[in-house]
Amino acid sequence: MLLESPRAPYLQFMNPPDLYDPKLNGYSHVAVATRPARIIFAAGQGGEDMIGGLRAGFQEQVKQALANLRVALQAGGADIPDIAKITVLIVDHSMDRLAIFSRAWQAMLGDWPAPACTLIPVPRLALDGMLFEIEAIAVLPE
Repeated sequence: MLLESPRAPYLQFMNPPDLYDPKLNGYSHVAVATRPARIIFAAGQGGEDMIGGLRAGFQEQVKQALANLRVALQAGGADIPDIAKITVLIVDHSMDRLAIFSRAWQAMLGDWPAPACTLIPVPRLALDGMLFEIEAIAVLPE
């Protein structure tokens, strides 16, 4: 099934029928940029506030990291519907943590097509107490 973002028609998302439907998990199997483009790489964003303090708890770090991701993308002229791919890192990954992230991500996506995604369980991240990190690649028309 081919999905095109109404805001970003230069991005197409596909979920081949021979693969499981990843929609409930908030991603697509394939993202394709259909034109020459400007590509924005947003570095991994964690649950740090403006002064570098980490939010307490996984859910609060996810919420802060997603807000930080949006700020980073907007600085490059992009926004959530322009994302082609995300990479998610979760310390001590569990189905409960996946559900927390999935709910927050789905709320941020709304009706926009879900980008391609890789989730990597990790034993730790860069900062002590850091539990979640997300990076993104966004595509804008030239």
